[in-house]
Amino acid sequence: MPTEPYAETHWQSHDGLRLYARVYEARDMGAPTVLCLHGLTRNSRDFEDLAPALSSRYRVIAPDLRGRGFSARDPQMQNYQPSIYVRDILALLDAVDAPRVAIIGTSLGGMLAMMLGYGYPGRVAGMVLNDVGPEIDPKGIERIKQYAGRLPPPGTWRVAVAQTVAVFGEAWPGLPPQRWEQVARRGYREDAAGVVTADADPNIGEALRAAPAAALDLWPLWRSLRGIPTLGIRGAHSDILSAATFARMKSENPGLEQLEVADRGHVPLLDEPECVAALDNFLARAL
Repeated sequence: MPTEPYAETHWQSHDGLRLYARVYEARDMGAPTVLCLHGLTRNSRDFEDLAPALSSRYRVIAPDLRGRGFSARDPQMQNYQPSIYVRDILALLDAVDAPRVAIIGTSLGGMLAMMLGYGYPGRVAGMVLNDVGPEIDPKGIERIKQYAGRLPPPGTWRVAVAQTVAVFGEAWPGLPPQRWEQVARRGYREDAAGVVTADADPNIGEALRAAPAAALDLWPLWRSLRGIPTLGIRGAHSDILSAATFARMKSENPGLEQLEVADRGHVPLLDEPECVAALDNFLARAL
């Protein structure tokens, strides 16, 4: 059987959780590192196509944030928050000897990229923000609150695929059936009894719903990131990153590179040809 294109590694968080990441080693052992950060209820498998392609030129690290995938679930719901994730990521980068990285961050992962760039600019060589910015459209947040952690366990892969289409069908129109099955297998996993369940702690959704309703003003943070090369990607039909916010991001950071992806909502899958080309070009310049 062919071997996987990555090595599995574990590291320990400051509060004792055993966390998981995939490490795709580059052909050149001295290659720069790309850190791939997934969205709210997703995991490292969302990068299983992109990471091997990048590993011809870069070392790629793709973690499961706490509560997702093969990382431990947190018994304290309140720890499912960005400041804790940032602390976990810094511990990971130290554990795998990655002092400086370019970050590809999808949704929540992009928010974490901005926080890392703000707090630790010397460690961030560049950022790709996939359908996220310093202002989040309330419509999208309300949509996510309705399903995150609330979907009934599908039990079978057929139902898991149907759930995936129900949640993401408007964001990803036109995907063929085999692609929907692939996406579902990234977000669900069979438990020890062979029952298919969502591969994320339901309390992640509860933590989101319990968070204060007042939005933070992240525009001052955004302006502080002007010195870090950044590519912003937006789904043309996104309900998280509005067209107005995307335009303001450019006006307040003229160096921002931008790409809008047709026929995509929240979020682009990053396998779209224009995304692949933009990522290749951006990383070549940033690293």
